[in-house]
Amino acid sequence: MMKQTKKISRRVFVSKSASAITGITILPSYLALGKADALGNLPPSQRINLGCLGAGGRGKKVIPQLCSDGAAKPVAFCDVDFNRAGKEVMDAFPGARKFADFRVMLDQMGDDIDAVSVVTPDHVHFVQTIEAMRRGKHVYVEKPLTHSFREASLLIQAEKRYGVITQMGNQGHTSPGARQFKQLQLAGALEDIVKIEAYKEPSLWFMDATQRINEFPKAESIPSSLNYDLWCGPAKMMPYSRRYHPFDWRAFYIYGNGMLGDWGAHIIDFAHNYLKLGLPTKVEALRMDDHNKVIFPLSSQIRMQFPKRGAGLPACEMLWRDGADAIPSLDQKYYNSDASGELVPPRLGRAGSILHRKDEQFVIHRGSHGSASRLYPRASMMDYRRALKAPSGELDHMQSFIQACMGKGKTSSPFSVGGPLTQLLMLGVIAQYLNEGFNFDRDTERITNNPVADALLEGPKPRKGWEHYYTGV
Repeated sequence: MMKQTKKISRRVFVSKSASAITGITILPSYLALGKADALGNLPPSQRINLGCLGAGGRGKKVIPQLCSDGAAKPVAFCDVDFNRAGKEVMDAFPGARKFADFRVMLDQMGDDIDAVSVVTPDHVHFVQTIEAMRRGKHVYVEKPLTHSFREASLLIQAEKRYGVITQMGNQGHTSPGARQFKQLQLAGALEDIVKIEAYKEPSLWFMDATQRINEFPKAESIPSSLNYDLWCGPAKMMPYSRRYHPFDWRAFYIYGNGMLGDWGAHIIDFAHNYLKLGLPTKVEALRMDDHNKVIFPLSSQIRMQFPKRGAGLPACEMLWRDGADAIPSLDQKYYNSDASGELVPPRLGRAGSILHRKDEQFVIHRGSHGSASRLYPRASMMDYRRALKAPSGELDHMQSFIQACMGKGKTSSPFSVGGPLTQLLMLGVIAQYLNEGFNFDRDTERITNNPVADALLEGPKPRKGWEHYYTGV
């Protein structure tokens, strides 16, 4: 909490200093007058100072989006390999200091940083996020929130304890598509959903049979620009391979969460949140093609069972498919008629979900990210035409985070929302890793009939020197 006090003091100090010398005309107008100048510069008292963890890869998009309306500005970049960082991002904010170690960044610049963006590999999300939260910083974290079930639990607890603004980076959760989904729920279209089919066709390298491996890659020379020790963070340090850095780490259980962790947060997030799915009572491993414990399956299918959760929310099953044979087959009663009267199956795309109602009058089809939902057969859409009109004109996912940091509004995927979704994904990852199913107790949050799976809820043992992050919040 002391850090939050320092942050407020910084703003108050800057504000008072500017007002005390408004007669000095050499000051820029955004400092002297306390409002944006012609270039859109805002005074420090009205701006969020960002510490950006991860300036390459996805960070090259996230950072400009966080700063798009001028209400946020990077004051520090942290990356383990600045040769991979985004040059345009670096050039756009030449005054920002650069660090390799996020802890050093926060030690040296903590008083000048209001919020932190965490756009790094999955296995370091937790330690970077909890360190920032302990220092009173608001945090934006790419999906999935963490690399293990327990890490997500700790961040859910930390959000309550530290009272900072949080947002997980499943950006579709703040979109016209999300608002449309909520309208459909209020209109009754999502009542009595008893089955959800979620799917994603292959798009990552390990889902190509010609590129499969079943053992860790051979050691290669570590690039001179890379701090590999910091890249590994709390995870086991395997001999370096370009398969890990800069992108392909997602394939390996030791560092990533596969296709389910990558796309699951974009595909099942609406249903998970608005249908109050919570955590399942049973997880089944139905299909794991080319299963091994090094990389994720070539294709996988998982079934999860959820209990009744209230009126209009009956017991429900969710079937996740990725890779081959992923796209569901719909019954012909959900087909549309073309101009000649011939029945035509709907185009379901390469990723999305189908929500099945108990009465089978129609199904709800949703894609991924912020895409809108549709009802099939199309004739059913007339009954919900007002709800299907997606409202627009509101803030996007990144800007809603920045404005919430400034005390304006709330985020749509705080850790209280993104954390349980991540926990669900991690249960699926355990089933993929073991190629086994299990029963889960929603009250105790433990796996009750598979001790090996239950132990995996804790995640991998952290490397020496990183243990203190896992002792509690």
